Amino acid sequence: MKKYVVTGGAGFIGSALVRALLARKDGAVEVIDNLLTGKKSNLAEVASRVVLHEIDIRDYTAIAGVIAGADTVFHLAAIPSVPRSITDPVPSHEVNIDGTFNVLRASAEGKARKLVYAASSAAYGDTDVLPKVETMPPNPKSPYAAQKLLGEYYCGVFSSCFGLDATSLRFFNVYGPRQDPDSPYSGVLSLFMRCLLERRPPTIHGDGEQTRDFTYVEDVVSLVIQASRAPGTAGKVYNAGNGGRYSLNRIWSILQGFEGVNIPPLYGPSRAGDVRDSQADTTTAVRELGHAPAFTIEDGLRRTLEWYRAAN
Repeated sequence: MKKYVVTGGAGFIGSALVRALLARKDGAVEVIDNLLTGKKSNLAEVASRVVLHEIDIRDYTAIAGVIAGADTVFHLAAIPSVPRSITDPVPSHEVNIDGTFNVLRASAEGKARKLVYAASSAAYGDTDVLPKVETMPPNPKSPYAAQKLLGEYYCGVFSSCFGLDATSLRFFNVYGPRQDPDSPYSGVLSLFMRCLLERRPPTIHGDGEQTRDFTYVEDVVSLVIQASRAPGTAGKVYNAGNGGRYSLNRIWSILQGFEGVNIPPLYGPSRAGDVRDSQADTTTAVRELGHAPAFTIEDGLRRTLEWYRAAN
């Protein structure tokens, strides 16, 4: 039986990937997570079918034994926060760069068939042209963005120098069930969901007209699995978005419409390191990976809202 290893598998996206891999019923799934941002509760309903290793990717010896012999390594573990990478850059560097190197090294030495790396659209920075295409020169605006970009470069190097088939997917703004609104790393939509259900205004950083390619988590997970099986992708980078673009004001308006309420948001200062506009060009991912997003923004928001309603 195949062995799949998911770093960060107790996190929001990682736990969705774990459930999708289990649904395929073609391999055993093992998770590496130090539970800094992940939660055991994210895996509660599948805990008996998963091996959870509570270890840190900064500990090479610990992770090497888990990764050895894996068919596929899905590397999602990270400190995924632009603000924290600015205010407290050392841990972000250690996890996102040193930890990623450890995962790549362990995958190469452990003879993994494939590695899929969760890169970030933050690598693009602000661009005059939208949508953002993989051939654009990167322009990271934060330590986090630079760290994730270096991970892409390392994937390319490990592919060309050490024979590891490593592919990078630049995640855009992923949202969906299990995103934690209590976490300092929370995505804005998880905060929106809580505010809506509690009938209180969210605080939006900036004027709310900044735009994002919000991508439902199941679409991202589907693409991650497709990338793990597509031939000829070693060392390549692909956008993992839906190709849409919505302002924060528009998203809040859609959510209010679902509930039939009118709750004007509050506005605060913009955050350092934030990109103004983001939108993925998905042409290459569609052509080479068979990317086929199944959820409209309305579909994804409704599903997410209902999950938060049930969970709370």
